[in-house]
Formats: sequence, structure tokens, C-alpha cells
Amino acid sequence: MTTIVEARDLSKRYGNFVALDHVNFTLQPGRIVGLIGRNGAGKTTVLKTILGLSSYQGSVQVLGMEPERDRNALMSDVCFIADSAVLPRWLTVAHAIDYVAGVHPRFDRKRADEVLATTSIRRGSRIGELSKGMITQLHLALILAIDARLLVLDEPTLGLDLIYRRQFYDTLLNDYFDKERTILLTTHQVEEVEHLLTDVLFIDRGRMLLDAATEDLAARFQQLTVAPDKIDAARALGPFYVRELFGRTIMLYENQAAAGLAALGDVSTPGIADLFVAKVQGSAS
Repeated sequence: MTTIVEARDLSKRYGNFVALDHVNFTLQPGRIVGLIGRNGAGKTTVLKTILGLSSYQGSVQVLGMEPERDRNALMSDVCFIADSAVLPRWLTVAHAIDYVAGVHPRFDRKRADEVLATTSIRRGSRIGELSKGMITQLHLALILAIDARLLVLDEPTLGLDLIYRRQFYDTLLNDYFDKERTILLTTHQVEEVEHLLTDVLFIDRGRMLLDAATEDLAARFQQLTVAPDKIDAARALGPFYVRELFGRTIMLYENQAAAGLAALGDVSTPGIADLFVAKVQGSAS
């Protein structure tokens, strides 16, 4: 299989600020990858380099192309939904469809109409008359009508209510995702999407803290709720993160045998959100 994205020693500075610091990662076909980080961690800069919107140091290959140099060719196979509406407010829904059909050679107008038919969006409505949820639905309809191999989503459901968020991801999985396509997603609502992700990238202060398949997390990371009389013994095993929660002591370990931990308390696999917090705060301590 052809690697979708390969970044090696990817670095970016804005003056004295280091946005990316020798970042390495790969994206393979047929994966849903969560790029997770705090505000200012470097997520948007990663997306901009992949989309050919930013210069950088190091190496980035997207579908075998160099994004900044080959951006026009690359955009035939890459789609992007941002966290804010980019369609002009005066534009009508029908005109938006006409525009995309005119500029993208792999746009399927019939497919866009089919997706919009499942919504309450009227073709004569102006973008400025639509709710944020409807605008997101319109963006998704336009994206689903393009036969692209990589879909980049930057906080696509930001500001939407629970129903719209659920509908968005259900439509994405049922009507877009397959074994040949790859989705790269940033979101702060990790708990809502962690069951969808096949891979995670944790980034903080411009550095990649974790690049792993979600199916490998259970074997690699252990969460121990420590018995009160076993705290010293548990600390001796070198947890990378310790927290107190409602009077309980919780410790996270990497590459520690679960069988050995079981004698010290209750062992489980940490959720992706909890693991992210632990990796970020553990690396800062």
C-alpha cells in the first residue's frame, strides 16, 4: 500500500517560536487518525504543511507529492473541512455546488444532491441564512461528492450540538470512509470520537509524544487504581503519571506487565483522553 503521508524531521518556526520540532509520523491508507493536542500545540501547523499552505523544514510527502510544490495536483486527492465556515455568506447553496463542480474535476454533482436531500437545507438559501450545523452539513455534502483519498478535518464539529455532531460522524463513516481512504481529524471532543479512531498522534509544544495504533494501546499502556496499602510498591515500578481522584490514587505505566500490577490494585486500559493528559503532564514533569 502507498503511504498517504510521511513526515520526517518536520520543523517550523514563527520568529523565535518553535511551532514544530523535528516531528515524525506516517499515515497509512484506510485509517482514521486523531491528531490530538492542546491549543497552540502545533496541530494546525501540521495540517497546513500537509495541505501545502505553509513552508517548513524537513521532509513531507503526501500521496507521493511535495505539498507546497505540488499543491494544485495534490488538491485533486485531498479534501479539507476547517473549524470555521469559509463559504461567503452571500453565496447560495446552489451556487456553492456550481462552484465546486466547476473547479474540481472529481466532483459528483448527483452525489452532492443526494446527501443534501437528507437534510433540511434548501438550494436557494444563502450561506448567511444557515445555522452553523447546516453549514457543516453543506461542507460535508460537498466533500462526500469528491472522490478524494485523504480527508483533513480541523475541529469539524466545533460549536455544534450533540445531535449534529453525532449525525456528522455517522454520515462520514457510512458514506465516505473505506479501506482506501484516510481521515486525519483534530478535535478537543476526544471522548466522542475515540471509538472511531484507528490511530492517534499526540502532539504538545511542537513535539510528537505518541504515534500509535489504537489496537496497540492496551498492550502498551496500563492504568492502575492503587490499593491504599500498595502505593509505595506501585510507585517503585515507575509510573509516568500519578493523579489523585476522589481519594483514590491512579497511576499510568508504559510497557509494564499487567500481571505484575494486578497484585497492587485494579488494572485497566486508559481511555485516549486520559492517556493524552497523562502523556502531556508526564512529559512536563
